[in-house]
Amino acid sequence: MLFPDVIFFDAVGTLFGVRGSVGQIYGAIARKYGVDANYEDLNQAFICNFKNSSKMAFPDIERSQISSQIYKCEYKWWQDIAKSTFIQVGAFSQFQDFEAYFQEMYNFFATPDAWYIYEDVIPVLNYLQAQGVTLGIISNFDHRLYPVLKNLQLDRFFASITISTQVGAAKPDLQIFHAAIAKHDPHQDFWHIGDSFKEDYEGAKKAGIQGIWIDRFSSSQTAYSTINSFKDLIAPDFLKLLSKSVIK
Repeated sequence: MLFPDVIFFDAVGTLFGVRGSVGQIYGAIARKYGVDANYEDLNQAFICNFKNSSKMAFPDIERSQISSQIYKCEYKWWQDIAKSTFIQVGAFSQFQDFEAYFQEMYNFFATPDAWYIYEDVIPVLNYLQAQGVTLGIISNFDHRLYPVLKNLQLDRFFASITISTQVGAAKPDLQIFHAAIAKHDPHQDFWHIGDSFKEDYEGAKKAGIQGIWIDRFSSSQTAYSTINSFKDLIAPDFLKLLSKSVIK
């Protein structure tokens, strides 16, 4: 078989994406609270603040059990990004109750209404399972990933889910990859697929497993380990290249 024993996937941007844009969701809910801000400006500000934020991992928190403290840290991490986003576009002062606004928005992103599954995902996941491949997730998301996967009916595909806040380390840190591998037989072969070249492709390679970068918004393949669609993943030519270990 050309496939490995286990394939891990990133979640957001790989399996599913935001319906519309983050800026549209931020702005639409903000209007309910009397705040008017340009959706595109909000989206650009969000991207900037998200990229400049520390990784969502909270390594100093005790992990003998997943505690409410971690959930509070996740909440505050996103709240700080949202607040900075509205400050950056000059709209934060319009809020009468930012906490109420943010709580509604935070809860909204735990629902299926905030997301859509890429059309190539379910057919390929079905195909891989039929080939006997075990599937897992490695994500830098928070605990809301569990209800999102369930509500999108994607949870049925995955034997393991590993998220950064539960491990205390975020991709591309080796620790999160090792934590995911430890949930399976470590002697098996593993791939990891995600939409971030640094976090997913390079992180996986440094962890000693096959990394594949999915670049959905480009029509070119910059390396043999790049795919533009999950359909490319099961294409015979791509699989032959991987099996010969000639990827870059």
